Amino acid sequence: MSDFLKQFGEDLEKNTPGFIAVSIAEIQSGISYYSLSVVPDFDPELASAFNLEVVKAKLNAISALGLKNQVVLDIMITLSSQIHIIDVSDNNMYMIYLAVDSTKANMGMTKAILNKYKKEIAAKI
Repeated sequence: MSDFLKQFGEDLEKNTPGFIAVSIAEIQSGISYYSLSVVPDFDPELASAFNLEVVKAKLNAISALGLKNQVVLDIMITLSSQIHIIDVSDNNMYMIYLAVDSTKANMGMTKAILNKYKKEIAAKI
């Protein structure tokens, strides 16, 4: 598993324009399985912990509203100079948190890379 996650992080860092940081966490427990940041003062595990609350709130809202057959695919938060993407695994068990520089990001490429790994993360963790 750790080789897979290390490869995932290296691929994101290498192939994602504007890459800042990534973290993979279990939604229910909040356990972080992997994190990587190219910015020394950016803590992806801390950011992931706060964003887990956003995912949990959205999952609770879907349930409370009785929205059958609806799942969270991703949540995107646009800041003044960064884009934060929260991508939820198909089984709603894991979250990928990714931060990129908004002036350098290519969102099509970023989403393609995340989608490539999203299915594998649910199967391998």
